[in-house]
Amino acid sequence: MTQVYQADGRVVPVTVLKVGPCVVVQRKTVSTDGYDAVQLGLVEFVKPARVNRPMTGHYKKAGVEAGKFLRELRVRGGMGSDLKPADRVLAGEFRPAEKVDVIGVSKGRGFAGLVKRHHFAGGADTHGSMSHRAPGSIGSSSFPSRVFKGMRMAGHMGHAQVTVRNLEVVEVHADENLLLVKGAVPGPNGGYVVVRRAKG
Repeated sequence: MTQVYQADGRVVPVTVLKVGPCVVVQRKTVSTDGYDAVQLGLVEFVKPARVNRPMTGHYKKAGVEAGKFLRELRVRGGMGSDLKPADRVLAGEFRPAEKVDVIGVSKGRGFAGLVKRHHFAGGADTHGSMSHRAPGSIGSSSFPSRVFKGMRMAGHMGHAQVTVRNLEVVEVHADENLLLVKGAVPGPNGGYVVVRRAKG
């Protein structure tokens, strides 16, 4: 993350995303696959030994180099319907002030307690309290004599897919395939994310 100054002097916090170059690996259509979608691969070096044989054949059929990151995006409202295998998708597809959704895997926090994971207030710190960060009651004993599914408890926090919706594109640097979006995105520095146009 960094910040940029706008023409009126306002400071805007932004995340710099390198969005490509990406290449179309497969074009799915209603007639062949039952739905409209496009498979995009990130053009990034990967050792051939890291790509298994089925995927090697998949990339070869499209006539493109194998990459580390492959994702499928639905085609909506005719947008991207003219794409075909081996076409390149670059940062220039986006425009400033446009809204985008960013999908990524959040940072893993390991095993976390209730206070950190679910923002519970915790018990009293004084008056003889002996449960400061304990969960308290998790259900009645006589009825229903069980713990309901979905009860908020301590456990594995983070490392889950997160979608941040309607982030504003502040700047587009098409020559370097850079996208500056307002605010934060999920995941660590250097992590992989999917950027798509907001659904509206």
